[in-house]
Amino acid sequence: MSIRVSERSGTGGSRLTLHHGTNQSGMRDHNERVVLSLLRQHGSLAKTAIARMTGLSAQTSSIIMRMLEADELLSREEPLRGRIGQPLIPMSLNPEGAFFFGLKIGRRSADLVLIDFIGRIRSMLHMPYDYPTPEPIFSFAATGLTQMMEALTPKQRERVAGIGIAAPFELWKWADTVGAPQAVMDEWRDCDIRARVAALCSFPVYLQNDMTAACGAELVFGQTKDINDFVYFYIGSFIGGGIVINGGLYAGRSGNAGALGSMPVPGPDGTARQLIDIASITALERDVTELGRDPSPLWASPEDWGEMGVELDAWIERAGKAIAQAVIASSSVVDFEAAIIDGWMPSSVRARIVDAVRRHVETFDLEGIQLPAIFEGTVGIHARALGAASLPLSDRYLLGQKLFRKGS
Repeated sequence: MSIRVSERSGTGGSRLTLHHGTNQSGMRDHNERVVLSLLRQHGSLAKTAIARMTGLSAQTSSIIMRMLEADELLSREEPLRGRIGQPLIPMSLNPEGAFFFGLKIGRRSADLVLIDFIGRIRSMLHMPYDYPTPEPIFSFAATGLTQMMEALTPKQRERVAGIGIAAPFELWKWADTVGAPQAVMDEWRDCDIRARVAALCSFPVYLQNDMTAACGAELVFGQTKDINDFVYFYIGSFIGGGIVINGGLYAGRSGNAGALGSMPVPGPDGTARQLIDIASITALERDVTELGRDPSPLWASPEDWGEMGVELDAWIERAGKAIAQAVIASSSVVDFEAAIIDGWMPSSVRARIVDAVRRHVETFDLEGIQLPAIFEGTVGIHARALGAASLPLSDRYLLGQKLFRKGS
């Protein structure tokens, strides 16, 4: 996507006109989003760099950045000296500019996180459980929101811009898989999650599928600045994923695009299975339990699973092969630049899975398919909670898709 900006002078001063299909009232908002999105991608930029990347004049980019600075969304950095002429003054996002809550409702635990404008976690609460039930989770959210809001200054409270919720859609269908009584899980069937959370706060509430939200976290906070199209796999209790096309999160008609866990792949015995049955952590849990060992570190210690032996090796091999098949199948539909793999696991395990995927993709017939680059995700175990918090951030302050690549 490209934009053209023209400037008109008159009694009202400089005015921006965007030839972007937006109406006149939304033009200033769009221009501010352009600047904020560029600063999020690049970290800090001077107004001359903003002007060069957008095609705006230095004067116009300066006006926009002054408005954002006046709103306390930007901060001035130390001047860059040693050049001819006036020193350049880089601008960056002000961490105190806005705050966002994220609520992750998982199949084995819930998390409530508060992040600042640059995506830094300010506080986080965690609640483990055997399976999710509505009332304890909403009680956890109510208590946590009160506790976190009270820890903020009055000015910071005024700058809370929303809460995002990341939750599996149709939770009641997962009773057998999570080992929960169907009657208990049926409580989710008529539960309006967004409305229940909205009753706890006075700011906007957003809801997204948990795996799509995790993909959004990689897009907003991860190291994907140079990648416009990627397929994303998140290995949690169950594996799922998301899709980014043209630099924007693609949720699809029902919000469930990128339901990669449902993708059919050959199982170890050659029969058709779903990816979720092979590459999910619950599959590893089952193997560990059958060997008479304690699987609790898989859920309680995502950064350190302790000593695991052949069962972990075997699961990584099976998961790597199945994900490799899913990467190839996905790439036959969309010409992705990259496949990104992350999950609720130690970074060393994630690295081994990525290595296994890279190794296995080379064993398949790739004729007619341009294989994407295969990378580790960079957000890690909190991707779903951070993805939830990214929903209000993206909606209020960022572009729907990237207009610029890093280095452009």
